[in-house]
Amino acid sequence: MNPHDEFVRAITRRHFFGGASLGLGTAALASMLPDRAGAAEVTGAGFGALPGLPHFAPKAKRAIYLFMAGAPCQVDLLDHKPKMGEFFDKDLPESVRLGQRLTTMTSGQKRFPIAPSKFKFAQHGESGAWVSELLPHTAKMVDDISIVRSVHTEAINHDPAITYICTGTQLPGRPSLGAWLSYGLGSLNRDLPEFMVMTPQWSGRQQAQAIYNRLWGAGFLPAKHQGVALRRSGDPVLFLSNPAGVSPDIRRRVLDSLQRLNQETFAKVGDPATQSRIDQYEMAFRMQTSVPDLMKITDEPKHFVEMYGEESLQSGTFANSALLARRMVERDVRFVQIFHRGWDQHGNIAKDLPAQAKDVDRASWALIQDLKQRDMLDDTLVVWGGEFGRTIYCQGNLTKENYGRDHHPRCFSIWMAGGGIKPGQVYGETDDFSYNITKDPVHIHDLNATILHCLGIDHKRLSVKFQGLDVRLTGVEDHKPVDALLV
Repeated sequence: MNPHDEFVRAITRRHFFGGASLGLGTAALASMLPDRAGAAEVTGAGFGALPGLPHFAPKAKRAIYLFMAGAPCQVDLLDHKPKMGEFFDKDLPESVRLGQRLTTMTSGQKRFPIAPSKFKFAQHGESGAWVSELLPHTAKMVDDISIVRSVHTEAINHDPAITYICTGTQLPGRPSLGAWLSYGLGSLNRDLPEFMVMTPQWSGRQQAQAIYNRLWGAGFLPAKHQGVALRRSGDPVLFLSNPAGVSPDIRRRVLDSLQRLNQETFAKVGDPATQSRIDQYEMAFRMQTSVPDLMKITDEPKHFVEMYGEESLQSGTFANSALLARRMVERDVRFVQIFHRGWDQHGNIAKDLPAQAKDVDRASWALIQDLKQRDMLDDTLVVWGGEFGRTIYCQGNLTKENYGRDHHPRCFSIWMAGGGIKPGQVYGETDDFSYNITKDPVHIHDLNATILHCLGIDHKRLSVKFQGLDVRLTGVEDHKPVDALLV
């Protein structure tokens, strides 16, 4: 970001009088143009949106990303491979692996024995999608979602892979998807952040991979665009409550005084971080009222709570987070991301994977049904998936009842639903070993381009100059939205 350009854009007294000579001409021109009242509602642009965004009429105003951190196994959940039953404990053919990269966790194995899924699959819905018995509620809504079985990435280890799909590069420091949306499209509400994050507890393997706040960070964009993470206990946001003896009136006077000092600093220096700080203080003050109201799920009708499950009343669960996500988008939060950890099953899939699936299956289904019943699914995009897939071959000891799987970036499965996504289809194909893509590959940059498209953004036209480059979320390669997924 260029501090000088940001300073010039800011509404200061000097800037106001400097541009005043254009005021009458602008007003005259405006009188001859169509009425733009309510333009933000019509176009999807919000307060503080970049000029010209959205680039075209969006199908989705807002999005919810259910991120399964740790890489859910496509072979055991969404990518049925019935022929593998004949290959139990046989070595993965070299003609399939083709010398492709392995992690250090299995590169030293003398064998790569094939582990067919121990879980049963069945076809569901008019689409005939094959879904594992571990996802019975997801199976009920296959005609509401689009399953993509051919997503792929270059990253093979967790932290770079999650950083890659969330920020567009494996190296830390770039803006996250939610930050780009906030920066480009602005806010649809005045009282809550544009981008909110939750990190619920999980039931599977407890030694889960760490996740870092850079996954919802703003990178080189102004700090106000970073995600605001809700805590599982105590104040949902740190320092949300006033200290003992400090009333709202006192807090307001303190902020007013602080704002005057910051405005003086901004007028002298022109650092956009100062303006961001002013905005964040004001948002924090409004959040003292809006966040407690958001968290008050006791107001929810009983039948909605029952749909999500009793866990939705327990703070810190995935079901609770999914219900809160609906409450957030209902209040026009632009982007909500839930990071559910514990999907890194290198061993003991028989115990850990069912527990993980149970955490999220019912609540994910309930979220889609909830949005449908409120007529919000058509303009709310929902994405479910992780950072890469898992191998068909076993890591460690193999039995028919239990096994583990290593990381596999060559293909994995996700699903999408809602605003702009064509429902009731299965897109992409992999080989009999769920090892290589055989039809319709979708790179993670294509996935992010598709998400941006649903929200009215041409991914090639949303960029920021940084270190001499025009940086964008989807990199410099020729990626594009997946047209077959779009309505």
